[in-house]
Amino acid sequence: MLQPLRLALPLAIALAWGAVARAQPAARIRAERQRSVTIASTPAEPLPVVRVARDTLTLLFFPSPIQKKTLTFDESRIRVLDAGERSVIIQPVANLGDVERQEIGVFFDDGRAPARAAFVLVTDPAEVDSRIDVQRPELPNTTCPPSAQAPAPKPEDFVLLGYVDEHGVATLSQKGRQKAAQGLTWGSIVTFRGTGWILADVQIMNEPGHPVWTPHEATFVGRLGAPLRARLVAKKPGPIPPGERGRFLVVVEAPAMEAELIFTLEVGGDGGRRLTIPGVRFPKPSGGATP
Repeated sequence: MLQPLRLALPLAIALAWGAVARAQPAARIRAERQRSVTIASTPAEPLPVVRVARDTLTLLFFPSPIQKKTLTFDESRIRVLDAGERSVIIQPVANLGDVERQEIGVFFDDGRAPARAAFVLVTDPAEVDSRIDVQRPELPNTTCPPSAQAPAPKPEDFVLLGYVDEHGVATLSQKGRQKAAQGLTWGSIVTFRGTGWILADVQIMNEPGHPVWTPHEATFVGRLGAPLRARLVAKKPGPIPPGERGRFLVVVEAPAMEAELIFTLEVGGDGGRRLTIPGVRFPKPSGGATP
């Protein structure tokens, strides 16, 4: 006689829990996505959007090594749980608001353009990115065959590409003050600072009595953060003979900030000979035209 009661009690409890569950609104579950995004190739292009959520880890996987110390983000809103040679795992402190946009960026280690990967972080009510495979666009090959000639850049190109905006370009000149080291000196240097980039125009002298010398690499070393590998462009390609000088442009993409920048410029070349230029100053960004 007691067996029907034993069966009825669990059944009643199950029905009661089911009624409670039906009475509660269904929790929205974000669909997790894995996808590829291509980073902006110029400062004028919009940043790719990555969807993040408080309850999901988002992995950013890069195609080449990154400089972990150059990561920039708002620590009050975004957590970086891990940063490796080619990956970063992020998570928002709390879901971002409907109109809130957070930016995160990092420099690649090889100095090749585009040198920085940056993203806009948002929270989407329906989807979240659990893995982002970062794609780096292949810029057009600037090497021309001997019979071809690259078209001369026009002033409007710099504006259309986003390298110059309404704030213009700030410049600063410095003169060489150091004795020859490894037979190399620098005579003068002019620094330029534009929208998302810095450039040093430097004259390098190969002292008499030393072998011919060709520079191959350049690095900006700052007081904080990792060194920045730069692009090195010679006005006249080829080695610098003894007793002569060459003109070189050293350029790298740089994060926007209002302060003056100071670096040590290191230029390495043939035979392990290196030129070190300390105290290379880049002025504060220009304030733009007065209305």
